[in-house]
Amino acid sequence: MATEDVRRFVAQAARQEQFLDVVSGEEARARFHRHLDLTPRGAESVTLAGALGRVLATDVVAGVDVPGFDRSVVDGFALRAADSLGAAEDNPIRLRLNDEVLAAGRAPALTVEPGTATVIATGGMLPRGADAVAMVEHTEPVETPDGSGGGLFIALSRPSTPGAFVAAAGSDIGRGEVVLWRGQVLTSREIGVLAAIGQAEVAVVRRPRVAILSTGDEIVAPGQPMRTGAVYDSNAAILAAAVAESGGEPVPLGIAADEDSALEALVAQGLECDALLLSGGTSKGAGDRSHRVVARLRDPGIVAHGVALKPGKPLCLAVTRGKPVVILPGFPTSAMFTFHSFVAPVIRALAGLPPAAVETVPATLPVRLGSERGRTEYVMVSLVQGAEEGALAAYPLSKGSGAVTAFSHADGFLAIDAQAEMVEAGTPVSVQRLGRSLAPADLIVVGSQCLGLNAVLGGLIAGGMTVKALNVGSMGGLAAARRGECDVAPIHLMDPETEAYNTPFLAPGLELVAGYRRMQGIVFRRGDPRFEGRAAAEAARAAAERPDCILINRNAGSGTRILADRLLGAARPTGYWTQAKSHNAVAVAVAQGRADWGLAIETAASLYGLGFLPLREEHYDFVIPAARRDRPAVRRFVEALESVEVADSLRGMGFAR
Repeated sequence: MATEDVRRFVAQAARQEQFLDVVSGEEARARFHRHLDLTPRGAESVTLAGALGRVLATDVVAGVDVPGFDRSVVDGFALRAADSLGAAEDNPIRLRLNDEVLAAGRAPALTVEPGTATVIATGGMLPRGADAVAMVEHTEPVETPDGSGGGLFIALSRPSTPGAFVAAAGSDIGRGEVVLWRGQVLTSREIGVLAAIGQAEVAVVRRPRVAILSTGDEIVAPGQPMRTGAVYDSNAAILAAAVAESGGEPVPLGIAADEDSALEALVAQGLECDALLLSGGTSKGAGDRSHRVVARLRDPGIVAHGVALKPGKPLCLAVTRGKPVVILPGFPTSAMFTFHSFVAPVIRALAGLPPAAVETVPATLPVRLGSERGRTEYVMVSLVQGAEEGALAAYPLSKGSGAVTAFSHADGFLAIDAQAEMVEAGTPVSVQRLGRSLAPADLIVVGSQCLGLNAVLGGLIAGGMTVKALNVGSMGGLAAARRGECDVAPIHLMDPETEAYNTPFLAPGLELVAGYRRMQGIVFRRGDPRFEGRAAAEAARAAAERPDCILINRNAGSGTRILADRLLGAARPTGYWTQAKSHNAVAVAVAQGRADWGLAIETAASLYGLGFLPLREEHYDFVIPAARRDRPAVRRFVEALESVEVADSLRGMGFAR
């Protein structure tokens, strides 16, 4: 059966004419918009409680005045301004108080006659005859003025002018005035205006309903048991949130298997919404069915399939009956990049929202970056403050289009021209920000990744510190520290000549803070007689001589790679050139049988239930630029590193101080 499946796939691949019409991003977008109606999707009425973030469908005209009457803005006394002329500290003017107290919400019953005043509270309605309010602080009570008979009096020590401390009727909002305009996004401020004019409901643009359908036999819904070779459906959750952020209403349709009839039924259901997004199945490989089903749509159907972008080449754009139908690539980074580039602007238009603001910032690329000629490549980057004030360095997040975290870790992206094959380190670049500008992190950590580092950074983050950690390896971290682009660079580099860790690599202007120790060794599947019960060096020599014993190596520049090369000498065993970028990647390759052995820390071996042959205890330390040593965030980092709590956590994870 398996052989027949292979034959069928090879025959099918031979017939494929994959991406015959790959077009530029600009051309694909123009074709897409040419067939779309991008006007808002009508209006609906919502209560004020549900109006936050919605877009006004019509202008809002006030039917009342705000305030609806002349009211006092202070606690004091309503009076005739003319009666206060000449009042001074040494010449107070006395006014008789009327037998009434005007609290807020109470209608006046008495007129303020010449020579009188009425007690009034903030918000109280100004009575007939009064044209000003004297603050209570500018008066003194007088019970029995000479020769004036009984009653209560006040003595004014300052004159009042007409309108003093009075908010006139309609001074804030006048009846018939347009207070909010169609197309405004309702925030708490606008909702307050609506409440002030007495509106309990408001007409808003209906959110476009966007159906979301994941495709593929390999997709498993979160919460369900995982099976070998499958992946959890992260795209549906990411896309649903992104649709909501763009002003739409996500309508999840679940997961469709790679079978035409089931997929067709769900596509038909999705077309009852205002737009349909499919995730995966847009390439022309085995099991890719989405593009075949969408190809059957008409009026006009597919307008672009294949875009000269990286990531995002398999993107498929279609329109039917004026509705957008988009098949996004299955890999998360590709899916999200193409969504924000091609889909989000459409949803915003249908929701009545203006185009999203685009912010670009200048930066410098600190590392050399390769590219593929023929496609515009977009590279996710994380921005850090450079050595000079205001200068930014853009570190590429080279996790690949299959990475789930690339968008969440990125501050923006840069574009590499389709004709470029390389961007050299030090090149000035323009970075388009993702979302709003964020304040720089309190602590920048660039260097080697380690699970133990979580024990240090976790407490700092819980205490309110913002931290940005970029995992670029020991050599990359050391280079960042030399350039002044980080506060802390975790490293574990052994000098092959002296066998000393880390100190031989320090340059002037750099300090070393002792971290912790971790045991490096050979990881293997338990019970493998090629390794079980042997010393690490002996097992490595024997494994290197066996072509059937596959190594998973570490990336060049990492401390573990330096240790591996020292162990192997001139030997280049099977798998030597297969490079993993983390201890976890080494461990999982061995656990899944893709490799038989590799070098990793003991903690990683324990996580994956692997055997471990100790090789060498290495020093995982922290390089700090001297110019940043006294920064408050750096001092807190060092204090945390030296604390009893962190030491206990590290010991619990298998590390030593």
